[in-house]
Amino acid sequence: MNYTEDDLLPISALQHLAFCPRQWALIHLEGQWTDNRLTAEGIIMHDRAHNDEDESRGDLRITRGLRLRSLRWGLIGQADVVEFHKSENPEQSIKLEGQPGFWQPFIIEYKHGKPKLGHEDEVQLCAQALCLEEMLGVTLSSASFFYGQPRRRQDVVLHEILRQETEALITQLHELFAAGVTPDPVYAPFCHSCSLEKVCLPKVVRGQHSVKDYIHQLIQKSEDAV
Repeated sequence: MNYTEDDLLPISALQHLAFCPRQWALIHLEGQWTDNRLTAEGIIMHDRAHNDEDESRGDLRITRGLRLRSLRWGLIGQADVVEFHKSENPEQSIKLEGQPGFWQPFIIEYKHGKPKLGHEDEVQLCAQALCLEEMLGVTLSSASFFYGQPRRRQDVVLHEILRQETEALITQLHELFAAGVTPDPVYAPFCHSCSLEKVCLPKVVRGQHSVKDYIHQLIQKSEDAV
């Protein structure tokens, strides 16, 4: 099955969905977003990666802010940096216009802060690789993150298990978007790192309890105290 241009969903949504389905729905279904220090610093870091000029250094070509698209997976997005390394292996490389020989692509995603405990970053990176593979007709064996802390690269092997996890999440992403329903919250320690905690109200809106019920309880307690 191939998706149409109107069906394309942002690659970044996969990171939100892998972190928390409710966070994904609040952002991508309800259009709610609030910044905290971490998200603001992350935006600045991505802007710097996208705005720097492309580079050519010997056997290395660097492209920034490369647009990504996949009709097979129904995704659209942008890679922070794609390096093209001179290669002697034509099976995993491509030809670059105006450049002799073959060049092997390698994705680098910039992330603020430290590596996360979950797989949400790896899933997002793998989805970028799936898009680039479709666009260029090659297979990528690995990609990399550049985390703000520590300031060094962390390579990620794009193995079959990660690919299967990413593909399953892509399918879930399209299904949830089609359903258009915001999941109930599940309170967990990671809620405190979410910029939408005050919008989500995970301690309040749980299970069968709604914000309306919570407000009603506050009013009842206030009346009882009078």
